[in-house]
Amino acid sequence: MVIRCATSNAHKLAEYELAAPPEWRIVPAGDCDCPETGSSFEENAIQKALCYAGYIGAPVFSDDSGLEVAQLGGEPGVNSARYAGAGASDEENRRRLLERLHLFPGCGAPRPAARFVCVIALALPGRLLATFTGTAEGEIVDAPRGSSGFGYDPLFYFPPLGRTFAELSPREKLAHSHRGKAFRQMLGWLKLHRADLR
Repeated sequence: MVIRCATSNAHKLAEYELAAPPEWRIVPAGDCDCPETGSSFEENAIQKALCYAGYIGAPVFSDDSGLEVAQLGGEPGVNSARYAGAGASDEENRRRLLERLHLFPGCGAPRPAARFVCVIALALPGRLLATFTGTAEGEIVDAPRGSSGFGYDPLFYFPPLGRTFAELSPREKLAHSHRGKAFRQMLGWLKLHRADLR
């Protein structure tokens, strides 16, 4: 079965494609100028899913996700992708985060607590079906580690495995990540409510 994903982020799409079971095929929903003006991950995910579903006239899922650092009052939060400004690169966003935390390589400071959050919204045209939330708890290291992943993955240290998300294989990351958890919740819901997609 085909299910459409409302994202222009190739990294996210690749993770969903990898996480999908053989009977599900994840395809991009195309281009649609949808607003993301919410103050929470859930609001943004719902806005985008409903907008895309209405635009293409088919079921769509969308996510909004990001990093929350307790020491910064939850920053970067919903601004994770543009923390260093509109159009900022992943490297620029990571540098901005380390500057805000006053971390630099070898500084010896305690690792600030952080978590990744992902909210997936599943919608039909004009109708929200469900939302699913996944989190991953970790810490911020003082310099990037690893070459896998994207975004803040090189700075996000995951204590249970003793590595950053960027030091994990794609499948390892999916087994523990916020996005993997939320996606598995959605797949479980779809198994029970597949008829609702019609």
